[in-house]
Amino acid sequence: MGAAVGVGGSGRDVNVDLNIIPFIDLMSCLTAFLLVTAVWVNTARLNVEPKGKSRGGDPCLDTPEKCEEPKLSVLVEPEHIWIGVSRVNEFEKIPHVGGKPDWSRFEERLKAQKASAFFLDKTEIEIAANSTKTSPVQYQSLVAAMDVAVKVGFADVGLTDPDGLSARPTL
Repeated sequence: MGAAVGVGGSGRDVNVDLNIIPFIDLMSCLTAFLLVTAVWVNTARLNVEPKGKSRGGDPCLDTPEKCEEPKLSVLVEPEHIWIGVSRVNEFEKIPHVGGKPDWSRFEERLKAQKASAFFLDKTEIEIAANSTKTSPVQYQSLVAAMDVAVKVGFADVGLTDPDGLSARPTL
């Protein structure tokens, strides 16, 4: 397969054949790569909504019945992770093991909360990270906390700042 180019003017015609098969091969490879990566982009996505008391005002003023419903809050800190239940002010501290978060213990405790009567039919959870310049929280820790929450059954993950959590431990 080729293309011919004829150039006139000096009395001679020049006939050049262009081979476009390598170009077609390259375009077919790029098309396949584009289709595969488009699928990966959509499957590796977490749906995260902003939540918490600091988003959109105080929900207790608009609908007081929403304040009576308990909410599950997670606070990721550099040394430990807090799991709190609003309305009953129940907090659990999960310390890091070997300088890293204990994700298996965190998953176990979230499963226990999901099985409780408060959260059996709920899918909402609030997550925040208390990161400062002197004691930072790794971004991967926040993403891992969201992954564990989704894995356990809390599909509606909400991110907020630490002061916006419905249940926040007082230190």
